[in-house]
Amino acid sequence: MMFENRQEAGKELASKLLKYRGENPYILAMPRGGVPVGFEVAEVLHAPLDVIVVRKIGLFSNPEFGIGAIAEGGVRVLDQTTIGVIGIDEEEIEDTIKLEEEELKRRVRIYREGKPPPNLTGKTAILVDDGMATGITARAAIEAVKKLNPKKIVLASPVCALDTVESLKKIVDEVICLATPFEFMAVGSWYRDFEQISDEEVVDLLKKHTE
Repeated sequence: MMFENRQEAGKELASKLLKYRGENPYILAMPRGGVPVGFEVAEVLHAPLDVIVVRKIGLFSNPEFGIGAIAEGGVRVLDQTTIGVIGIDEEEIEDTIKLEEEELKRRVRIYREGKPPPNLTGKTAILVDDGMATGITARAAIEAVKKLNPKKIVLASPVCALDTVESLKKIVDEVICLATPFEFMAVGSWYRDFEQISDEEVVDLLKKHTE
């Protein structure tokens, strides 16, 4: 399965989430790439749209190699197994986390414009991203959503690594993925158009949905 872009993927994903429309769900997208997908889901489900800001924790030497993630609400998830195997210096990890915390705060400030996180008490929260490889950022996002006290958490993404889906099923009510390849590669390899999303595009989509 190959998606043309995030918009097409979002429309297809929304068709698998229609059963939740009657529950008046709240769509929470993971910036930046998850926002165009979440926008399409929110449009189809006639649901509110917001973000849950998450930042992957990489290494100074290799930022793309994720050893953990942080999210709003002081959430911190670290892959202690990988950290132990590689023997990563704890001071390097803390320095990286501090940098990412500053970026997380910056994004929250820009995307929410001073508004608090949504009130999810008793509601169905649908957490959306554009793809999940290891699932480490999804885990952090899930923990952040749990702090908002929803009735139910559904994790939805167009493409997810198969083993990641199996592990995440244990911590949410349902995981919905359109494609679950055994050999995952990178998220971008499942999209013909996978251009980086800017902060401005995120803000525009959030505003557009409320219009």
